[in-house]
Amino acid sequence: MILAIDEGTTGTTCLVFDDDGTLAGRAYREFTQHFPRPGWVEHDAAEIWEAVHAVAGEALDDAGCGPGMLRAVGITNQRETVCVWDPHTGEPLHHALVWQDRRTAERCDALRAAGHEALVRTKTGLVLDPYFSGTKIEWLLEHVDGLREKAQAGRAVFGTIDSWLVFKLTGEHVTDQSNASRTLLYDIAKGEWDDDLCALLGVPKQALPEVRPSIGEFGTTTPETLHGHVVPVAGIAGDQQSALYGQACLDPGMGKNTYGTGSFVLLNSGAAPPLAPPGLLTTVAWGIGQRTVYALEAAIFVTGAGVQWLRDGLGIIERADETEALAASLDGNDGVYFVPALTGLGSPHWDPYARGTIVGLTRGSTKAHLARATLEAMAYQTVDAIRAMEVACGTPLTELKADGGATANGWLMQFQADILGVPVVVPEVAETTALGAALLAGVGAGIWSQDHIARTWRARTRYEPRMGEDERAGLLQGWSAALSRTLS
Repeated sequence: MILAIDEGTTGTTCLVFDDDGTLAGRAYREFTQHFPRPGWVEHDAAEIWEAVHAVAGEALDDAGCGPGMLRAVGITNQRETVCVWDPHTGEPLHHALVWQDRRTAERCDALRAAGHEALVRTKTGLVLDPYFSGTKIEWLLEHVDGLREKAQAGRAVFGTIDSWLVFKLTGEHVTDQSNASRTLLYDIAKGEWDDDLCALLGVPKQALPEVRPSIGEFGTTTPETLHGHVVPVAGIAGDQQSALYGQACLDPGMGKNTYGTGSFVLLNSGAAPPLAPPGLLTTVAWGIGQRTVYALEAAIFVTGAGVQWLRDGLGIIERADETEALAASLDGNDGVYFVPALTGLGSPHWDPYARGTIVGLTRGSTKAHLARATLEAMAYQTVDAIRAMEVACGTPLTELKADGGATANGWLMQFQADILGVPVVVPEVAETTALGAALLAGVGAGIWSQDHIARTWRARTRYEPRMGEDERAGLLQGWSAALSRTLS
């Protein structure tokens, strides 16, 4: 069996797959979100590790995976979140700064004004935005007392969530190419931490993890860290790259959209890093042996997090799945649009100062309108991202592979097909991010081949577009008008 650890933004999912790729066990647990100031988002890395340790044990028990039955571990993770810890004690030295955190927006503006974005764009494929890890590390070094001195003396190290979990599981300070490519510090063409970028942000290279291919061995667990199992961590990728792998998008031109806390569209671009136009990113998809695969990416910051806000922030629903019936209870949106720029806007706008906006409210507006507007916003933002990618590639999308928790919402998937104008296909295993981690580990441990992955991918549901062109154009025009009121 293979254990997949999917460390997301709001919770930990662990899935266990057998050697046929069939789901054998699972467990899930949410963890605390910390918001110390407006625009700041933090996690307690120690709490995350406790959740991973507990949920892994529950999933292994659920699968009946006893001693000697586990072959490998795969990890996938929220990508740009930064942890800092003491490598000698294993204790965090500050809360993790989450990918949603916007505290370094002004610093990114200053770097851009100083003319550094071209360097960053050329070497990393990214843009200067607080979304990415580099300026978070810089902030920690400047604002946590004594941290810079500790980092220079080897008593503080940094890493994304995958690196933190591998350290706790194996004692190794490593990461994979896909996560390294999200830091603003990694040259994606040369495949190494970049001296110029580290100097620009004042990050000591010795405090960064060793970068290894995504498919291969990262260390071996101990009995204490994994409930008696001593197995290799054999595959790691950031959540969106892992979903691309789990959707069997192994060849150039194949792509997917993952609906999670945010939504992320990735298109496999092959062995050469593509030159991304404004609003899109170039990223490492995964590395295997000496070969690196790249992807074109559109990143949407708030989709599922908007539903979570309806539940936890406004209290108008108790469960996320209530939104489907609420949306379906209306014949239309009655002109109500929600632009969920709760942490700024990502692709293709890249506006960290945009803020959430609801337009079209009347005395007749109800919680059903807000629920429908939140679901519609997921689909509208996906259309914006895909249209930008179509322009970049010069080829129209003919089918969208979709995965993530929101694919359970049939109303949303049908609306996505309608507003996009192409079929939306949901795989048999909706949690493709965790599946991708298992597949990466399975290939890394020599259990499966990549050809096997392509042959065994199966669709569960296919949604065909049913909306007329005039209705589609009208809804998108309304979305564009709402969007114009949101941009800073």
